[in-house]
Amino acid sequence: MEDNEIYGSLPSGIGNLLNLGNIDMAMNYLSGPIPTTIGKLHNLHGLYLGVNYFTQLPSSIGNLTLLNDLYLVQNKIHGSKPSSLGNCKSLLNLNLAHNNFHGSIPLAIMGLSSISISFDLSYNALIGSLPLEVGSLKNLATLDVSNNRLLGSIPNSLGNCLSLEWLHLEGNSFEGKIPQSLRELRGLQELDLSRNNLSGHSILRLPLCPSSKSNKNKLSHKMKVILTVVVVLMLCSILLVCLFMFLHWQRVSRKKAFSVPSLKHHLLRVSYAKLLKATDGFSKDKLIGVGNYGSVYKGILDQVQTIVAIKVLNLQLRGASKSFMSECKVLRITRHRNLLKILSACSSVDFQGNEFKALVYEFMANESLEKWLHHDGIENNRQEEESRNLKLIQRLNIAIDVASAIEYLHCHCDSTIIHGDLKPSNVLLDDEMIAHVGDFGLAKIISTISDEVVQHQSNSTTVRGTIGYVAPGMGSL
Repeated sequence: MEDNEIYGSLPSGIGNLLNLGNIDMAMNYLSGPIPTTIGKLHNLHGLYLGVNYFTQLPSSIGNLTLLNDLYLVQNKIHGSKPSSLGNCKSLLNLNLAHNNFHGSIPLAIMGLSSISISFDLSYNALIGSLPLEVGSLKNLATLDVSNNRLLGSIPNSLGNCLSLEWLHLEGNSFEGKIPQSLRELRGLQELDLSRNNLSGHSILRLPLCPSSKSNKNKLSHKMKVILTVVVVLMLCSILLVCLFMFLHWQRVSRKKAFSVPSLKHHLLRVSYAKLLKATDGFSKDKLIGVGNYGSVYKGILDQVQTIVAIKVLNLQLRGASKSFMSECKVLRITRHRNLLKILSACSSVDFQGNEFKALVYEFMANESLEKWLHHDGIENNRQEEESRNLKLIQRLNIAIDVASAIEYLHCHCDSTIIHGDLKPSNVLLDDEMIAHVGDFGLAKIISTISDEVVQHQSNSTTVRGTIGYVAPGMGSL
């Protein structure tokens, strides 16, 4: 249930799901305390509640002795961390970053030698020293206690964490000398001790390579060049790794400052409220067209800041809901450069509780072909009419575009698709005058496999479509 718009609290009844193995409700709007009944889920292996608004972590969390992953990053959990976490002897990954935890780091947690992937307590309000018991985390790859209020010296026992690859202690009040034992961590790729009160260099540094006094002055010029190139390549690799991690965090974070949906790779999630705001309350000034079953508005969605066309169905008209479903079915199984691209669909209720359905399309800057072929003398003066005259090559290109789209629908889809209402007002032109066929509300999907479907559809004798544009054979479909 991750990455939705779920509000409210996590119900205590979740404790009844005794056989549950994983809970993933990250990136929602859940708030309040995590219910104590969570401790009844003795078979739980993964608990992912990050990027929410939870306020308390119950001590019953210690009952989850099979838990491998505890991911509570970016919540509003306050108070001290429950020492009962020390009972979770199967933990591999513990991430409590970006919360409001205070007090010292419980020794029981530091004694969890099972943690081997990540131990992240960064961006909290922890005080006291980093316990000597940190040396028991011998299999740990990432340790991050940065940006807290920790003080004292860095324990020499950190050198026992031989598997450490990333160590972040920056943004605290550590003082004294940097332990010599950190130089023994040969697998360390990233070490940040900045913004502390440590003597010596406290910025990003890598462990020193072992040196040989007998040979240090005997390196040839060629060897020096090779070593220089190797060091530069290593530094570039580390920077690329850091950049990759940063970009990955940007992608999964819900914060507006970190993430913007992409029109090219994601279907937008839109609600009635968002569409209402995008069109200034479905204002007449935003109205750009009226069809058989609804109206089309021009709007700007906040999450992408891109102009879109929003088709709002008039559900009071008979057949409007069926038209909505037909269009969704067709656009779900088609993809062609000359078909109007859908960005999202909304099936919800408005603020009065009435049913609401809408489709969101890419905006076509040059409107419909009909407005280029048939001018309204009242609204357009002669100069505007002349500027809208299509050249012969443009007419030919538009005809080829439309023919290409129809040929695709008839011959290259899994099922043959009959548009049913092909007319100039349903041919939209983009800013490069490329034609896109739209409005599949009357489309028919004819299976190429099952003859029964074809026979069933042929029983209808009602001719649907616009008078003057209905294909002669549509009556037999």
